[in-house]
Amino acid sequence: MDELKWELLTEISGRFEAEMLKSYLEAEEIEVQLFQEGAGQDIYPVTFGPLAMVQVFVPNDKINDARSILESYNSQGGESEAEEEKD
Repeated sequence: MDELKWELLTEISGRFEAEMLKSYLEAEEIEVQLFQEGAGQDIYPVTFGPLAMVQVFVPNDKINDARSILESYNSQGGESEAEEEKD
């Protein structure tokens, strides 16, 4: 079985905030994949509760860089509800 190539960086409440973080990470040349419950984004977009949660994944080999960037993003007034995934 192949190793997983992506690691969960954080979960953010709301697609807009997730897209902002994605842009911030991509500006630092870190590839990003966003995952959200389908009903929370397609059928009736919500901005609160469990359906609003967006998972932010980055490549395994970039996770440490991404964590540093996330810390910087949060300290500059980015998404305050973003919770860094604990090991």
